Amino acid sequence: MKALLFSTLAALMALSGIARAQSAEKKDSGPDSAKEKLVGAWRLAWMEEPGSGGKVRRITDRKGMLLYTRDGHVSVQIMFPDSQSALSNDYVQNGYEASFGSYDVNEHLHTVTHHVMGSITRGLVGKDLPRAYQFSEGRLIITQ
Repeated sequence: MKALLFSTLAALMALSGIARAQSAEKKDSGPDSAKEKLVGAWRLAWMEEPGSGGKVRRITDRKGMLLYTRDGHVSVQIMFPDSQSALSNDYVQNGYEASFGSYDVNEHLHTVTHHVMGSITRGLVGKDLPRAYQFSEGRLIITQ
C-alpha cells in the first residue's frame, strides 16, 4: 500500500507495500511514465490546510485511500474523525468523502484529472477535477 497525503494545499503519498493494480488492458505508458507511477493503492498519510497567519497546518487524524488502475479508473475515499462527523461540503457528506470515475494524466503539465462518474455528494458527478502532481523522494504530492 502507498501512503497518501491529500489536502486543499498539497497531498503526499509514500510507497508502502500493497501490490499494484493489474489490468488485462494493453499499457499505453512506459514503465517510467507518471501514469504508471500513479497506478496502485495509496493510503492517506496526512492532509495539509492553510492555518492562521498563513501557516500550513498538518492534519493526521483522517483515514483514506486513493486507487488508480492501469486501465484508467480512480476511486477516492476519506473518512474524517468522529469529531468532524457532521462535516459536509462539496466533497464531503457527514464526514465522509467518496468518489469514483476515470482519470487522465498530462505529463507535460504535470496534472492528473479525475472525471467523476459517481460521488457521495451528487454535485461532483460529471465534473472534471484537475490536480497538479509531483513525485519526490518516493512520494507523490498532489495539489488541488
